[in-house]
Amino acid sequence: MNDWPDGWTEDRGYGRGGANGQPEEARRMRHVQRPQVPPQQPQGNRGQGYDQGYPQSFTDARGTGYDSGYNSGQVYGGPQAGGQGGGHGAVPPQYDPRGAGGGRPPGPPVDWRKRIKVGSIVTLVVIVGWSAGTYAWASSRMRNEVDLSKVIERPEEGDCTTYLIVGSDSREGMSAEDKKKLHTGSAEGKRTDSMMILAACSSGNTMVSLPRDSWVTIPSFVGSESGKKYGERGGSKLNAAYAMDGPELLVRTVEYNTGLRIDHYAEIGFAGFANIVDALGGVELNIEKGFKDKKSGADFQSGTQTLNGEQALAFVRTRYAFAQSDLQRTKNQQKFLSALANQAATPGTILNPFALYPTLGAGLDTLIVDKDMSLYDLGKMFFAMKGISGGDGTSMNMPLSGADAPQNSLRWDMPKVKQLVKEIQNDEPVTVTADR
Repeated sequence: MNDWPDGWTEDRGYGRGGANGQPEEARRMRHVQRPQVPPQQPQGNRGQGYDQGYPQSFTDARGTGYDSGYNSGQVYGGPQAGGQGGGHGAVPPQYDPRGAGGGRPPGPPVDWRKRIKVGSIVTLVVIVGWSAGTYAWASSRMRNEVDLSKVIERPEEGDCTTYLIVGSDSREGMSAEDKKKLHTGSAEGKRTDSMMILAACSSGNTMVSLPRDSWVTIPSFVGSESGKKYGERGGSKLNAAYAMDGPELLVRTVEYNTGLRIDHYAEIGFAGFANIVDALGGVELNIEKGFKDKKSGADFQSGTQTLNGEQALAFVRTRYAFAQSDLQRTKNQQKFLSALANQAATPGTILNPFALYPTLGAGLDTLIVDKDMSLYDLGKMFFAMKGISGGDGTSMNMPLSGADAPQNSLRWDMPKVKQLVKEIQNDEPVTVTADR
């Protein structure tokens, strides 16, 4: 079928096989619509007379008005969607990158599982890094000053981990104003103000207070500073051992009189104790019966209340306000230390840098421990004390006999002491009780 319009003949030189290469003068041509899909041209040499009704060259096409579909610079404009394309200025349908609703082009669906996984990994890395940094910082501030390797003739190790916890009357780092505020006096040196054994056992934790006026035997020992061996010193009050040669002789004396091996030693002075309490924002305690004591500065009403550092120190040091004197004081010390550990070993403190760092800083600056004690061991000690405050364990004074002892001291009930030590060594539930 011939699609060319009438009047286009071969004899004008513009038809099929026309030989005249020159176009005639411009004439008005009616619009010619090119087919939607032009027929494909067969392969071959079109210069050799191939003629299917199409111009042989671009020059020929210009002369004939042939629409090749190419545009030389003019802007396309065409029918809307659904119409037939064609004619000059026609535009093929365009893709709208915004989609039918406009806005951003649609992307791949969000992989929430992948996002959660990546977020969890990042969070874990941050927590591990922060924990490792905190551990390293705190470990570097620990005062590992007590050398238990200098203690001679030690008992065999038991199944429980045992700590000797000592509160000293050290005034190290305290100003004259601090001493006045905390009612500590200005005595030089340091002495033991409280002593207790903490046994961390799988069968249950046990805290045993050792009254400082306990009558014991001070055995032979090797001087912590001189390295010389000294003979037995005989009977004396327990706190005399610390005054004589410090922590190493105190450990040696406790082990000799009880037969229980001490694994770790921890000591804190007045200032450190008060600073820890203040760093925690105070410690909540239920005081069953109010009391006053001018020497310690205690002035308490009965009931539940929050004690600050100054009040806490007065609470654990008071002895003259009680009929049982030192025995009641040791009970108050146990009670407060358990409450302190219960508040310190909580997520609100451990996971909060604004609470953890001040607490660690306040405690580690004045806490003296043995050379083998790590921050992990210290944490175990606090959690063991916390367990006792929660009812998972036993707190008691060392069993005492009613027998008289020299210098108004207190004599231990040795059969009960031996039974208590045996139960701790074998990690058995403690059945021994103390009358006072």
